[in-house]
Amino acid sequence: MLKLKDNPKTNRIVLVAMLAVFFLVGLFWLKFTPNEQLSDFATFWGKSQDALKGRAIYKTDNDYFAKWAYQTGYLTYVMGIIKLFGAHVLVLQVLNVVYQTLTLLIIYKLAIKVFDNVKIARSSVFLLMIDLDWFAMSPQNNNSYLGTLLFLISFYLLMHDKYWQYLLAGLTLALGNIIRPIGPVAIAGIVVFALVYKFYDKKINFQNILKLATTFVVYLAIFSAFGMAVKASGLNEYGISNRDSEWKFVTGFDYNTNGIYDQNVVDSIDMNQSRKKVSKQEYKVIHEEIKYLNENNKWVPLFWNKLAIMWANRSSAIDFANLQQNHSQKVISAVNLISYLGTVLLVIFGWFGSLRMFKIGYNKNIFLLLLPFMAYVAVQLLIEVQGRYRIEFTPIWAIVSGVGLYSICNWINSKWGKKSKCLS
Repeated sequence: MLKLKDNPKTNRIVLVAMLAVFFLVGLFWLKFTPNEQLSDFATFWGKSQDALKGRAIYKTDNDYFAKWAYQTGYLTYVMGIIKLFGAHVLVLQVLNVVYQTLTLLIIYKLAIKVFDNVKIARSSVFLLMIDLDWFAMSPQNNNSYLGTLLFLISFYLLMHDKYWQYLLAGLTLALGNIIRPIGPVAIAGIVVFALVYKFYDKKINFQNILKLATTFVVYLAIFSAFGMAVKASGLNEYGISNRDSEWKFVTGFDYNTNGIYDQNVVDSIDMNQSRKKVSKQEYKVIHEEIKYLNENNKWVPLFWNKLAIMWANRSSAIDFANLQQNHSQKVISAVNLISYLGTVLLVIFGWFGSLRMFKIGYNKNIFLLLLPFMAYVAVQLLIEVQGRYRIEFTPIWAIVSGVGLYSICNWINSKWGKKSKCLS
């Protein structure tokens, strides 16, 4: 892969071949795993069909879609797919594989844009496509893959200079946040990037300020309009708001569980009461947890454990593939090992890539990727964590890992193989 020539024809052949192989493997994975939807994904699947039949998606103001109304965005997507193709979960699963394949393509484009090196781009795509922890959840109708794709397209568009690209970035950013509500993290990274690298270069760049302003105007207009449309339709009277932001901190500050969702924590709160009363209970628990962390100096251990869960330990993605339903424990253990090896490779090459980036040339646009990633890492220190939540930013880390893989291969080649020009 790295020894193949760098010319337009070869580059197209290599890229198309990699994407085709991944797409076929992705389809095989769907065949390999059962169709049953689990956890929140089962809720999306069931409630979307209820909504299409005119049934309410919640009964009390403390039900799932009432307190986390922002999830209605993805629900409408599922409803749209069912309306077009019927209630066949396979359609959503195949679309997930399509979104994953397109994510590999946009990662390739981003790596080229940042490093101007096709072999780093190939390495990035390769490391991401073999990471089973990343693509394992395609059998579930989850919002991570489409949301990730839309955010990455937004970053790519913002790396260009034309007004229409900034306008389109506002559209994709809004759609990404409607599908997967982590838009504030992406926006925080974009704003910091703009303040440092776009708005001032010896003098204030008013043109760049205006361009980014158009992005945010489009974003706010689309996001707000969608929320009002959801309210007006009667689907959800709360639009796409978050009426239970406390819950993520209830779980996130729980030292006993290292910030992971735990049913015992849920059972400690009377969820049958109104949202207002439950909110008071949640605030009380949060204050108790903060007091415990302060008095016992547990903040650093908590953050350390949460970082390990999010970015180093085995992801819970394979668990959501529900392999125990149709495979033996021996097969499941083998799959878990293979999936974790993908994560290990990303971590190892990622560290090499991070160090190597101090010595090589790269476009400042790399920070348009890294700053949202860093913001996401920081936010996860405070709220609930699950290994599968890394899916959204694994593609960005794959680009850094691609630098590491290419650098190591180049170093080995320079020592024991034919002399080659290293990164400079």
